[in-house]
Amino acid sequence: MLQVQDLQLFMQIVHTGNISKAAAQFQLTPAAASAALKRLEQHLQSQLLVRSTRSLRLTPAGERFLSHCQNALTALAQGEQELAMSQAQVGGELRLSAPSDLGRHLLLPWLDEFMQRHPAVRLRLELSDRLAGLYREPVDLALRYGPVQDSAHVAFAIASVPRRVFAAPSYLALQPAPTHPMLLTQHACVLYLIDERAFDKWWFQEAGTPFSVNVSGNRISNDAEVVHRWIVSGKGIGLKSALDMSEDMAAGRVVPLLSEFHGPDLPLNLVCANRQVITPAVLLLRDFLREQCALQLAKIAQFC
Repeated sequence: MLQVQDLQLFMQIVHTGNISKAAAQFQLTPAAASAALKRLEQHLQSQLLVRSTRSLRLTPAGERFLSHCQNALTALAQGEQELAMSQAQVGGELRLSAPSDLGRHLLLPWLDEFMQRHPAVRLRLELSDRLAGLYREPVDLALRYGPVQDSAHVAFAIASVPRRVFAAPSYLALQPAPTHPMLLTQHACVLYLIDERAFDKWWFQEAGTPFSVNVSGNRISNDAEVVHRWIVSGKGIGLKSALDMSEDMAAGRVVPLLSEFHGPDLPLNLVCANRQVITPAVLLLRDFLREQCALQLAKIAQFC
């Protein structure tokens, strides 16, 4: 394998025309520099320099390799510089909207860690379950479940999240767990209100065929975290993102039901109002959220 220092040393030998002078630049002995040059030539299976007692000159192979060596070292130096600059310059304001449940249970501690890594970033966070467009919100970014509706927006895929039916052990102590989705009609279901409409049609699939069940219950809320709390406290059965319920699942506060009938996973996207808002801070946030979601989903894989 080529070593960067060997390439740098080769360039310095060509520049100075003297192995000893080049060796001194790298705080090496002339013998160590000669050994490095020999190692490079053995790797390339080509002689790069013709050595004499008074001078050095490039061989034809050395002349061809010289330009490639220079390009490679320049590209590495530029890459290091750009990375250092991007890390040093990450700052500005992130105006982010996120779902209430995911925001309070997972996103808040994640964002604390993100801002510890990048203290120059300023955060403006809005927790909302509204599906209004980004153009009507005082935000640039939105973390949202489901497919992106507006083609004018730029969406980064963050995770593919299982959606499951959940119940608390306290609820299941009083009611037998349903063994088929159609039996949900016999249970109290806690419902989520989306744009003033109760989400009371739950989709499943059996042997690859999708089907829906109309559920009902006496508790409905437009706040996803309220639905979350009702499920955990045993007030009824709910259909939720496994990511939202992950901590409760791992702690045994809720149990996933009917997993063999689950439908397709739910996409979680970081949606940008336009390309102009995609700053280095946004790209770092995207990568950070992908990392955190992957770790959290791996944590609950055994339950789903």
